[in-house]
Amino acid sequence: MPDGPLVDPHPLSRLWRSPPMRIPIYQLDAFTDRRFAGNPAAICPLEAWLPDATLQAIAAENNLSETAFLVPAADGYELRWFTPATEVDLCGHATLASGEVVFRFLAPDLREVRFRTRRAGVLTVSRRGDELVMDFPGRPPARVEPPAALAAALGAAPREVLAGERDYLAVFERAGDVRALRPDMRALATLDRSAVVVTAPGEGGVDFVSRFFAPSLGVDEDPVTGSAHCVLAPYWAKRLGRKSLKARQLSARGGDIACEVAGDRVLLAGKVALYLEGAITV
Repeated sequence: MPDGPLVDPHPLSRLWRSPPMRIPIYQLDAFTDRRFAGNPAAICPLEAWLPDATLQAIAAENNLSETAFLVPAADGYELRWFTPATEVDLCGHATLASGEVVFRFLAPDLREVRFRTRRAGVLTVSRRGDELVMDFPGRPPARVEPPAALAAALGAAPREVLAGERDYLAVFERAGDVRALRPDMRALATLDRSAVVVTAPGEGGVDFVSRFFAPSLGVDEDPVTGSAHCVLAPYWAKRLGRKSLKARQLSARGGDIACEVAGDRVLLAGKVALYLEGAITV
């Protein structure tokens, strides 16, 4: 027999020894009006918070860019978001999907829902016709001297580089330049910002296009990134001289976001398509 106390070989083994718990789960495609497009998010309503390790394990098992967890609060819900690798400070598409879950399943009489978050303040989602509208903080970017590794990691040199609180914003001349990028994800993961947003003027009635890369967060390329538009919308509103803008993210799945800059806030609107409803056992 070995000397000393036995060490638990796995931090989640205590969970496995507990009686199983069934948790509702919904998977929805955000910023699209059809299934198999936009950005899929998993939404798990909870009665109370589970240990962070359990939340992270569920997100890793779901293996989507984000899993959102909701807990009832006095004025709405508390909301947290996890990638397969880590918790994030702000997420758009999973907030939009969370609003749809509240309106469709949890509180159908509501016209607006308040989400209290840990690092992004209070966010709201409201109904507007067949769209949902999110009220998010604006994060205007500032021009910076780009790291030498950025252009090499992207495989192309942007015309200018700016930075927000979390992301680099690399601006290109044409939508085709953004569409053609094939970044080195390992190189991007070594940069001193957690994500890189690439953007260019739009085409076909769209004001601007973008893509979003965040390998350091466990998401090589996010299909449609609401939080990136907290940076993108203020940049393009200033550049184009308009507060209301149409945006498209040029990922393989693609998605559309209507943006409006309102002072220091950004209103982001889109549609949601329900894909799955069920329960998980943990």
